Amino acid sequence: MIRWAPYAFVRLTLALAAGILTYLYLGDSLPSLQWAVLGVAGLFLGVQIWAVRSASLTAINTAGLLALLAIYVVGLNLTQQATESRRADHLFRFGSHVEFYRGVVDDYTVVRPNTYATTVRVSAVRVKGRWQPATGGIRVSIPRQEAQAQVTSPQYGDVWLVRGAPAPSKPPLNPGEFDYRRYLAYHQVYHQQFIHPDQYRKIATQPPSYLRVVSMRAARMLDGVFRQYVQEKREYALASALVLGIKDDVDQDTKQAYANTGTTHIMAVSGLQVGLLFGAVMWLVSRIPGRRSLTFRLLTAILGLVVIWTYAFVTGLSASVLRAAVMFTFIIIARATGRQSTMYNTLAVAAFCLLCYDPYLLADVGFQLSFLAVLSIVYVQPRIVAWLDVKGYFLNRQRPWQPKSVQKFWRWTSWLTDNIWQATALSLAAQVATFPLGLFYFHQFPLSFLASNLVAVPISSGAVYVGVVLLSLKGVVEAIGSFAPAVAALLDWGPRCVAWVFEKMIWLFNEYIFWIGRAMPVALISGIHVTALQAWLIFGVILTLLTFLAARRLAWLGLACSLMGVFAGNRVWAAHQLKTDERLIIYSIPRRSVCGFWQGAAADIVAVDSLPLSETERTYRIVPGIIAREAQRVQYYAGWHGAAVPATRCAPDSGLVLAVWRGITVAFISQRLSPARAPKPVSVVVLRRNARVKAQELAAVFGKDVRIVFDSSCRSWYVQRLTPELQQLGMQTYDVTASGFFTVQPRI
Repeated sequence: MIRWAPYAFVRLTLALAAGILTYLYLGDSLPSLQWAVLGVAGLFLGVQIWAVRSASLTAINTAGLLALLAIYVVGLNLTQQATESRRADHLFRFGSHVEFYRGVVDDYTVVRPNTYATTVRVSAVRVKGRWQPATGGIRVSIPRQEAQAQVTSPQYGDVWLVRGAPAPSKPPLNPGEFDYRRYLAYHQVYHQQFIHPDQYRKIATQPPSYLRVVSMRAARMLDGVFRQYVQEKREYALASALVLGIKDDVDQDTKQAYANTGTTHIMAVSGLQVGLLFGAVMWLVSRIPGRRSLTFRLLTAILGLVVIWTYAFVTGLSASVLRAAVMFTFIIIARATGRQSTMYNTLAVAAFCLLCYDPYLLADVGFQLSFLAVLSIVYVQPRIVAWLDVKGYFLNRQRPWQPKSVQKFWRWTSWLTDNIWQATALSLAAQVATFPLGLFYFHQFPLSFLASNLVAVPISSGAVYVGVVLLSLKGVVEAIGSFAPAVAALLDWGPRCVAWVFEKMIWLFNEYIFWIGRAMPVALISGIHVTALQAWLIFGVILTLLTFLAARRLAWLGLACSLMGVFAGNRVWAAHQLKTDERLIIYSIPRRSVCGFWQGAAADIVAVDSLPLSETERTYRIVPGIIAREAQRVQYYAGWHGAAVPATRCAPDSGLVLAVWRGITVAFISQRLSPARAPKPVSVVVLRRNARVKAQELAAVFGKDVRIVFDSSCRSWYVQRLTPELQQLGMQTYDVTASGFFTVQPRI
């Protein structure tokens, strides 16, 4: 039997999360919930008073269930209130009528090869010459260079006056593509805009949080220390990512190597770094002799809180480190006050407070991975460790007659192997709960995670300590230099020596990660597609199996087997559905003409413009659809030559190409058309490269019943000019750039 009584806050947090999840899936159809909250809360208070007076078990249970229901409704209401798009003054209400808007830069600036990207929070808009208050977030991009001049990077707190109306965020434009619109919506950003330098002007500086401004400046100042002392560019980029969480200079190859070996968490400032600092503080305090009185515990707690929140401050108060700091804050307070009944309740309190502050954190991948990993480590690791008594095995090898050196050898061997086994158990435990999320979000599973983490994590953990020492030592030297420059110049050798050790440690674990990737190339299982339902089923299997191992009841094992059967059946059904699926897809890839001919799990991808697809275009535009369909064979062709799909150019210099596939005839037009005596029977006409054709010509050559598709190589002005002319003739049009991929299936 599962005892819920000791886990009061776990129940409340689960009820709150259930309410938030319900809103995420069904929120658009729900009315205002404020009165529902008051009603359920009033009902709970009434039943609770009855339960206290009557002391009956029925009343107590009813009050408990109503309390959970009340928290569930509160979760619904909190998420509804946090959804900015429901506000009466949101940008959605103004549509495309916005002439100007005023907003403040409210996020870090992401530096891309050609653009800067950041988020602007709107405070007012001008519509029909009149300014009025407004709210809403816009994800903006601006070019880094304009007319050979460098554009200044946006800074947090810059107030902009921007000309033009932002556009609503676009849905995924290709099959299986990452839903960036939903990601932005979870961060209360519902619009996007590409802004040219002549479209905006900085009119003031008014940061939403002055504390965050100082924090971000502190992070950049400390980043300058690493830039000064760490010589190699790759090591500097990893140093800044490891200690400060600044990943601007980490190259794509390094990111991919860490993702392929399951060590991406090393580069993210989060629970690992905060936990290391917390552990260091606890270790230093444990060296202090004397009684552990309440005053001592409180002073220790204050010291721990100061250390972790100072670290959170100097790393820019990023979301991941704030989440970890809040989690450890509750752990420290619970230990200091002696109120930590179980770690599960402590973690539940931290999660409950974070979700009350921002309900949309529940949809954040980092939040999910952090709490699930910690919960899994707390519950599963001790049980894995209990499988083998590694420490006792080697200690039992000692004999009284053995020389002291031999006995010492057995003790050291026992200590070393026990720590290795503990680290192994920790890595395995963390994977138990995060495994389904890895499949769902990242579509891969690195089998080398154990070999990678057992070596890279200890070295990188040591590097974190050395990096913090470097920053602290540099601070001391700078303080001395303010009144004794000559002494500071002499003492600068200290930071230089520490920096040399720091750089070598980073080089060592980074080289190890790359070596693991080269030595175990087949250890990465990629291209795995798991739906949300299947991920929930995997979680259900894991949870029921853990419950079976704890309760030793066959009913739980039977339930786990049933869930496995449902999962397998769902996978088989999905594969059966795709096996018979055939479709032609015109992809939405900026400035490109690309189509795909799909037959079940096989595809021929043709770049109609005869230019090979770049690695970025394949990875972000084509591969997600390949993963979603679990394709077994995919062929890429640059042009029609050699393609499995027969295509015919109507004349040597003609801009008309006819492709015939599975009964579908597609006409690709990139130049003028020759007049025709009778309409050619085609299924779809694809206009490319702003083809110089008239609506009447298209109607005369192909008839008025054909569908006209503008592919991504057509400019917006061309589409806007030709679309009304075609629609006046009764012809249907489709813009791939604006509406996403176009698909047509053969008639059966």
